[in-house]
Amino acid sequence: MLREFKRPKKLMGNAFEITVVDRDETSANRHIDAAIDEIRRIERLLTTFNDESQTNLINRSAGIQPVKVNAEIFDLIERSIRISKVTDGYFDISYGSIDKSFWNFDRDMQQLPDPELIKDHLKLVNYQNIILDPANQTVFLKEQGMRIGFGGIGKGYAAEMAKRLLRQRGVVSGIVNASGDLTTWGNQANGKPWTIGIADPDHSKQPFSYMNITDMAVATSGNYEKFVVINGKKYSHTINPKTGMPVSGVKSVTVFCPNAEIADAMATPVSIMGIDAALNMVDQINHLECVIIDDHNKIYSSQNINLK
Repeated sequence: MLREFKRPKKLMGNAFEITVVDRDETSANRHIDAAIDEIRRIERLLTTFNDESQTNLINRSAGIQPVKVNAEIFDLIERSIRISKVTDGYFDISYGSIDKSFWNFDRDMQQLPDPELIKDHLKLVNYQNIILDPANQTVFLKEQGMRIGFGGIGKGYAAEMAKRLLRQRGVVSGIVNASGDLTTWGNQANGKPWTIGIADPDHSKQPFSYMNITDMAVATSGNYEKFVVINGKKYSHTINPKTGMPVSGVKSVTVFCPNAEIADAMATPVSIMGIDAALNMVDQINHLECVIIDDHNKIYSSQNINLK
């Protein structure tokens, strides 16, 4: 008889949960172990916390010289730049230079960073200054001080790769949940589609709507889990790479797409670029849908979404 086997695990600084449908607990655990190893491998590849990671080597050589990287990193950067073009730069992996130094979003943060200082660092954020050389498989950041980071796409990429590995291992259905960004395939053990709840931003434990999904990825970006309040105004942890400031006006965004990497990457621009522009962009991209909730709890959705 088919059963669902789940295991939570902290990976990439996030709470992951891996679910596989299998008849046998021992083989299910082996599959889950393999998926965890794959996510750890990707973490080592993308992390900026290890001086020797390829990401850090690229950042250290900014403005100095191109860095030869392996094909996996090269391709991920290439896809990231493609997403930057589609989103008009609202997704930008070179945001690394404004990230942690200004906004740490711990509750001790009492004031906004100095706008002049942010402006200075913003000059370094420009995906067009990430120069790729396919022939030599090198990455070069044109400006000294530029930094790339995979915070906006890494979790989704890891979830997608873990799913791919599990399918290669013959797992017919399951879920890889990367802290709320999840990818599904197949059906539940009882044969019904997987059901996901779209979180209510004011009561994040209670979904306001459910959707049946299979072979689909879902990513959520919201200001209800990580934020600071300064002078009575709530600032979300999502930074607009064009202003260096956190987003306000949108409480949460949920993106649906067959690929977890794309869902993860698109959740950020959709929550930043303004509701009309975001819906217009999503409606022009095949197999991409979204639900947006604004600060007044008004719900907007792309044209092919039917909320229950």
